[in-house]
Amino acid sequence: MSNWIDSGGHEPRQFGDAYAYQNDPHPRDGRWKVPLRLACTALLLTLAAQASQARDPDGRYARENPELHKWFESLRSGKGPCCSDADGAAVSDVDWETANGHYRVRLDGEWIDVPDEAVITEPNRIGRTMVWPIRGYLGVSIRCFMPGSMT
Repeated sequence: MSNWIDSGGHEPRQFGDAYAYQNDPHPRDGRWKVPLRLACTALLLTLAAQASQARDPDGRYARENPELHKWFESLRSGKGPCCSDADGAAVSDVDWETANGHYRVRLDGEWIDVPDEAVITEPNRIGRTMVWPIRGYLGVSIRCFMPGSMT
């Protein structure tokens, strides 16, 4: 009984209390705490770095061709502005196709049907096929798609 009283008795022990497992044959001395914290920190820093990479972080492309930059920023599909939630990427001719008036595009090795409302209907000023994918926990969806000339 004196052991219970001497240990604080009525006070709850802290999770990381070094004395909590004093007589434990397999001590839980926290040897995994530091490496686990370092791994979590590294993972969070990697994710934050990827998320912070913007379309034009230093304004270099906007300065090179401000008219084209303004046009890209104004692109909209039936799903909304293209450059607001996703970064556009050029698509090779072998990675997109059309059949029966509908498009599909290959991203990350998988063919994805382009929703009709995601197709940009205004003329393509750069000539290349462009897609604005959104990668989420449910997979990849297409925000905007601008077909090219398919040369």
